[in-house]
Amino acid sequence: MKTHYTIPIFIPEKACPFRCVYCNQYHIADTQASPDPENIKTTIDAYLQTMPLQAHKRIAFFGGNFTGMTITEQNRYLEITKPYVEKGAVEGIQLSTRPDYITEEILDNLKHYHVKIIELGAQSLDDEVLLQAGRGHGKAEVEMAARMIREHGFELCLQMMLGLPGHSYEKSMLTAKKIIEWGAKYTRIYPTLVIKDTLLADLYDAKQYIPLRLEEAISWSKDLMKLFEKHGLIILRMGLHPSEGLINGTNLIAGPFHVSFKELVMSALWKEKFRLQLGKQKGEAIVIKVHPSQLNAAIGYQKQNKNNLLMQFNTLTFLTDNTLSEREFSYTIH
Repeated sequence: MKTHYTIPIFIPEKACPFRCVYCNQYHIADTQASPDPENIKTTIDAYLQTMPLQAHKRIAFFGGNFTGMTITEQNRYLEITKPYVEKGAVEGIQLSTRPDYITEEILDNLKHYHVKIIELGAQSLDDEVLLQAGRGHGKAEVEMAARMIREHGFELCLQMMLGLPGHSYEKSMLTAKKIIEWGAKYTRIYPTLVIKDTLLADLYDAKQYIPLRLEEAISWSKDLMKLFEKHGLIILRMGLHPSEGLINGTNLIAGPFHVSFKELVMSALWKEKFRLQLGKQKGEAIVIKVHPSQLNAAIGYQKQNKNNLLMQFNTLTFLTDNTLSEREFSYTIH
């Protein structure tokens, strides 16, 4: 199976008139210069040199509101990436934007420049949550944009956030069900963090907002992952990218951040599988077989699952089996 690679190009948020409660781009956008076209080419070429020739590769514009820029500004970047698609160096272009900045004209233009995937920062599909988050749009705008994107032949990604003001587990699950219903092929799951220089930080300081605990975010994400996988969606990411400011705490005030968030979710998923299938069985020894790609997750983050199972069995052996699916395991108890 070919590996997928993404070449990231970050465009500082300069085209968004809204100030979402969790976003600090309002403060940092004026301090970050937009990437120069030559620098973008240099970045792409450098990434391509490190990637296998036969791998699936795409260029991705991140930053939140690509289509909020004028068509001229969008094309300034897309003119750089277009030749890479046409000569076969990458398979397509991916970009993230807001649902209220999607029009027929914009989509026709993006199609001309070989854009393949459009990500919408839906964040929630509950109108009250969107209002409290300061998103500046409702779920109707997301639904309309999603429909237009799919009708124009693009692959759709709908992002969601957990733990926004007004949130609940039930609202998060309903958001996920709408993401599935509206035809998304991909999604991202981001637990809400309290970042410095945000309105959410002010609410947190005033004790008007309580973020999810890490254990809650892991549990919610586990359940969302099961739902998305059941319906064939691909989860591109779980948890924010562990930037230096999050790792060293200079930008992070509170919230369920962990550098290995996805690994914690995968570990919890396998812990649940073992509990449901093995129950309270005990024995001298157990041999568990899993798909090779799932070995580390099955053993668990910092061997948590292995250690739990060793409370039921005196010895435990994990083996790999290519005939199993990624979410299956077999076992033998002696």
